[in-house]
Amino acid sequence: MADSIMSKAATMEIPINSNGDTGSLAGDDSLEQAAQIQWSLDEKDLQQVMVSGPNLNETSIVSGGYGGPAGGIIPTSSIKGSSMHHSPSGSGLASEEVARGVAVEKLDSVKKWGINTYKCTKQMLSERFGRGSRTVDLELEAQIEVLRETKVKYEQVLRLATALISHFNNMVQTQQALGDSFADLSQKSPELQDEFGYNAETQKLLCKNGDSLLGAINFFVCSINTLINKTMEDTLLTIRLYEAARLEFDAYRSDLEELSLGPRDAAAAMRIDAAQQDYHLHRDKYERLRSDVTIKLKFLEENKVKVMHKQLLLFHNAISAYFAGNQQQLEQTLVQFNVKLKPGADKPSWLEEQ
Repeated sequence: MADSIMSKAATMEIPINSNGDTGSLAGDDSLEQAAQIQWSLDEKDLQQVMVSGPNLNETSIVSGGYGGPAGGIIPTSSIKGSSMHHSPSGSGLASEEVARGVAVEKLDSVKKWGINTYKCTKQMLSERFGRGSRTVDLELEAQIEVLRETKVKYEQVLRLATALISHFNNMVQTQQALGDSFADLSQKSPELQDEFGYNAETQKLLCKNGDSLLGAINFFVCSINTLINKTMEDTLLTIRLYEAARLEFDAYRSDLEELSLGPRDAAAAMRIDAAQQDYHLHRDKYERLRSDVTIKLKFLEENKVKVMHKQLLLFHNAISAYFAGNQQQLEQTLVQFNVKLKPGADKPSWLEEQ
């Protein structure tokens, strides 16, 4: 009886006014009695639920409406877990995507490097065994060969001048020690005071002139070293880049020629287009570096002539004045070429201070 009444009540519509309040029911008083009976039964069930104390993590939410299927039940624990781990998983996916992008970029660069190395090695071996052709600029190649030979000869001059400084410095130090010994004996030997004194003065004067000559030779060596290891080396670095670009250009040129002699299907046409793009790219690089080498060789030659004219004149005048015993000319040479002596080199001798 009660079940039939409740089923009847469940199918009835409950009107709602504009303020959200329920209107008057269309049923009779029997519905109130059935509701009170059902409420008492539900109250007993509710008390049982409160006593047993369910775990909130194990409760469920019905995804459908009233009377929905059991398949629509969603455990709250899964909702809690998904809400807790949603943000970290999103950031993890973003970092994973970034790492994947970096890995792909590195893989592409390694692939390009491998292909380029293979082509250049193949071209180099073909040229070495006489099976491949190479692009040659005869005038530029001759200038490069002259520069390399000049650098070797200048390095020989630099080694000899450095050795001269070392030997001459030892001689000046020996003269310094000998002059000190003569001066000491001049004070302790009254019968030979004048003779020891003359020799001490001579050695001190030779040491002073020797320091001046060492300053001039040091200036000469520093200038030659700068010319060789900075100016010439900078030009040779550009030449090495030019030679590498020439090898790449010939490698991609040979590759394009081989593809042009092959079949002309769709795949081959795509490979030829890609090879043409690479060919034009490396040709432009080769021509740009060839122009840079030509300009640097020109400026290097002008700079070399200017520097060596000054340094050779300094070396000649200083050596001539020293071995001629012309102290005044030696000092004028240092002033003329703005040679700065090391501190204490022009200090007067001990006898000159007395």
